[in-house]
Amino acid sequence: MAFHSPRIEYKTNAQMRIMQEAGELLSRALDAAVAAVAPGVTTDELDAVFAAVVDEAGAQYNFLGYHGYPKHICASVNDEVVHGIPGPRALEPGDVVKIDGGCIVRGWNADSARTVIVGQGDPEDERLSEVTRMAMWHGIAALATAKYVGDIGDAIDDYVSAQKGKPLGILEDYCGHGIGSQMHMAPDVLNYRSKHRGPKIKPGMCFAIEPMLVRGGLETAVLEDDWTVVTTDGARASQWEHSVAVHREGIWVLTAPDGGASELSKLGVTVVPIPA
Repeated sequence: MAFHSPRIEYKTNAQMRIMQEAGELLSRALDAAVAAVAPGVTTDELDAVFAAVVDEAGAQYNFLGYHGYPKHICASVNDEVVHGIPGPRALEPGDVVKIDGGCIVRGWNADSARTVIVGQGDPEDERLSEVTRMAMWHGIAALATAKYVGDIGDAIDDYVSAQKGKPLGILEDYCGHGIGSQMHMAPDVLNYRSKHRGPKIKPGMCFAIEPMLVRGGLETAVLEDDWTVVTTDGARASQWEHSVAVHREGIWVLTAPDGGASELSKLGVTVVPIPA
């Protein structure tokens, strides 16, 4: 019996520039949602703030209705790692909120996530979020010279493992993914070192790179809503995500207003705009 890997979609420069439009819109919508985070604000209100920006632009959502998902964003609080459904929960000081959103412009997708701490947070939660954020950027930086998709996970794992202080866990049950004409596409993008190198990196590939780190154990469970993923030990979690394009001249972070230049320059990477 022959086994075949899922087909990878290779985008043209023109298609990736449309994805960049979607990414820039998504960045603005996430900016608005993050700015609305405050004690007493509900996760449903964050969802509405995000939706208003996308609606004003006349774009579509890729979360709403996805396999029946009922909201525009995922809003996961504290021990909720990913896929938290916005609702009446009011945020409290010190909460760790993961806001994950996406949108579609002319048939092309963008996906991005950020962690926000409400007010003055626990220093260990602040550290958790910052290590996760920088792990994402190290993974993106690795993509600039990577030969295989697995090089991204190697870089993320190496960065996290090198951090001083109490070790943080990298979730293995959830990972990044390809993105383009659909939100979730081949290949999987692991956030940890693996013997599986994955496909070769080629121009036209686009990835959603999204490490998820926890302060405790790696075991997770899905709540009765069939969406919300929580840590079984109640430990807090962080998620950061950007969508990134690979073209013949280099890489460009589709969901960062500057293409990732400000962050990646610190890591020795120069981003290159997608050619016309």
